Amino acid sequence: MFRDSDNTIAPSNQDSNKPVVDKEQPAEQTPFFVDKNAPHNEVDFARIESAVREILEAVGEDPDRDGLLETPARVARMYAEMFAGLKSEPGRHLAKVFAEDYDEIVLVRDISFCSMCEHHLLPFTGKAHIAYLPSGKVVGLSKLARVVEEVARRPQVQERLTHTVANLIEDRLSARGVAVVVESTHSCMTMRGIRKPGSLCLTSAMRGAFKTDPKSRAEVLGLINRAAS
Repeated sequence: MFRDSDNTIAPSNQDSNKPVVDKEQPAEQTPFFVDKNAPHNEVDFARIESAVREILEAVGEDPDRDGLLETPARVARMYAEMFAGLKSEPGRHLAKVFAEDYDEIVLVRDISFCSMCEHHLLPFTGKAHIAYLPSGKVVGLSKLARVVEEVARRPQVQERLTHTVANLIEDRLSARGVAVVVESTHSCMTMRGIRKPGSLCLTSAMRGAFKTDPKSRAEVLGLINRAAS
């Protein structure tokens, strides 16, 4: 076991492993950049642009002035990018696994993300920490970050994001234990309403041994909370 430069704990000697691939779940990658002219794109850009113009007019602005002329189109592209995860299947990133006789904790910390609060359509940003106990197979470390990135591209609450990531890892990897801890700042709380900059929301989801075994839970939380060296 080793700790690398990006705060991960993982089994060594993975280069010699042979991949085990679930053929029913291809691991092709989908870019988050959204091409407005792509025929497969299901986002209604024109409808979003029209709605943005209505909002600008409703607050007393002139959507035809120079500074706002292209704003509706920009906002439409932004929503297409921010909500790109709605039509995707993030579990596909966990399809390719490696047989490995390793049964200790695998942890990837400080996975940055940006999601959108479904209550006010304002962003919340932060970090996710993911740990799991393998059951004879491990997954590429970057795939855990891809799952977080894709799940985050949806309107949602932080609690749902946390549970969604934990459920995917437990189901797709048949992990004996899964721990997901998410910490983030919500702009709907810092820039409006109560206006409390610096406030932080933490959520967690525990599965398997991390939920039922107090010692395992304490161990993984200790690793997550350990200061980066």
